[in-house]
Amino acid sequence: MSSIIPAAVSRQPWPMLIPLFMLVLFGASVLYSAAGGSMTPFAGAHLIRFGVFLVMAAIIASLSRNFVTLLTYPAYIVGLLLLVAVEVIGTLGGGSQRWLDLGFMRLQPSELMKPIVVVTLARYYDTLPAGMIPTWRALVPAGILIGLPMALVLMQPDLGTALAIGFGGGVVMLVSGLPMRWFIMAGGAAAAAIPMAYFFLLQDYQQRRVTTFLDPESDPLGSGYHITQSKIAIGSGGFTGKGFNEGSQSHLNYLPEPHTDFVFSTMAEEWGLIGGVFVLVAFALILSWGLRVARKSKDRFAQLAAIGVTSTIFFYTAVNLMMVMGLAPVVGIPLPWMSHGGSSMMTVMICLGVLMMVNRWNRENPEGRKARY
Repeated sequence: MSSIIPAAVSRQPWPMLIPLFMLVLFGASVLYSAAGGSMTPFAGAHLIRFGVFLVMAAIIASLSRNFVTLLTYPAYIVGLLLLVAVEVIGTLGGGSQRWLDLGFMRLQPSELMKPIVVVTLARYYDTLPAGMIPTWRALVPAGILIGLPMALVLMQPDLGTALAIGFGGGVVMLVSGLPMRWFIMAGGAAAAAIPMAYFFLLQDYQQRRVTTFLDPESDPLGSGYHITQSKIAIGSGGFTGKGFNEGSQSHLNYLPEPHTDFVFSTMAEEWGLIGGVFVLVAFALILSWGLRVARKSKDRFAQLAAIGVTSTIFFYTAVNLMMVMGLAPVVGIPLPWMSHGGSSMMTVMICLGVLMMVNRWNRENPEGRKARY
């Protein structure tokens, strides 16, 4: 078969690409149904964006290690400047100031910072001598690299994106070998600070999301409406679902945002448990491939970058699924490769491009640079 299939085709990461293509096409069918049986305005744009960003991911995958390490810190600085620009000249949408209007598109810089922070931390720990890992030199600069974009994103306000940045950065710090007691202490401090953060840092609508998560039935027609309708849609799908394009919750406008945050609920109503299992298996295959890429890499920078972007995709997926099932507060996290939205598609495709890049490095240089732990 190696003589029949071109090398450029056979060396592609098909164990990841096949479930990815199936997931995107399935997502397009759900968006088609969410629009009442029309390719516009969701499904067609979804497929076009995926195609455009797939080309972008292929370009990222072709980059050399030296070029990426050279570009890392400048990219971080540009990302911070874009977040500052959002505060100064950003456009409003949904009560938040998160976007820059570039004319041909609306850019959400906070989405770019998710993979940028991960790769920047990977670069920092790659250059940090192993003997300094248990010292403040491994903690304080990394904390600043994570804290600055998180603070700017919280000012927008966008709690979900800030948590995603912190999660990806925290995973890189953990895998870098920082003492576990630091994470235990940080977790204890965070738990102790939750009451103060709830009353003094969260906006009123964010506070309502937390109380609604704890008791959604207390206000089923008000703050608990989203979660209540989402659970009704998921539960009514049963084992096989109501049938393609037959979802009453989304078609009768009971389900809020059926094409973005609650696209899984739209899918589950029409495709049932079978559709849900398909989505979970597809994500499991993609994420497990990302972990294998990180595990096979002998290069510390590549390892940390790969595990960081994989954890970012995992955060998107896990939080969205928990959110629509009422297991987490509604924080506006879309479902990768299924939800309608250009910024979120861009982020996960950048993460995928980084993974494909590291996979190519592993293939071309299997010995790599010795990883230091």
